[in-house]
Amino acid sequence: MNSKITEQHQSKPAYIYLRQSTPAQVLPHQESTERQYALRQKALELGWSEATVRTLDRDLGISGAQTTGRTDFKTLVADVSMGQVGAVFALEVSRLARSNADWYRLLELCALTQTLVIDEDGCYDPADFNDGLLLGLKGTMAQAELHFLRAPPRR
Repeated sequence: MNSKITEQHQSKPAYIYLRQSTPAQVLPHQESTERQYALRQKALELGWSEATVRTLDRDLGISGAQTTGRTDFKTLVADVSMGQVGAVFALEVSRLARSNADWYRLLELCALTQTLVIDEDGCYDPADFNDGLLLGLKGTMAQAELHFLRAPPRR
């Protein structure tokens, strides 16, 4: 058990957020999808009950560059803002948002509502200065990665 996870967190649902950038990635990269669904097991191992783990998977095949068309991301942000989420699970934080505006908004809401962010690398409390700083850097790197992916090839 992680010392950052408290009964207060476990009394609220854990949200497992799944996303891949394009429909073309979903079929040939099924391992990524399977690894994202496996986060449910991680939530159970960390103390959430089966009934309190909610999987948000309607954004598979939709870019994280903006919120347009990302129904589950909007649900996630709304529920976090209402203080109804104990933790947000994602394979890596770039699955949550590639837009710094969306990313920092979500982090701020998580900090205000004591919602944890959990990925493959660890468990983060966005209200903690060091955790918030690290999550901010992860978000910046995700946006930079998107920039390089979109850049035309150099000659």
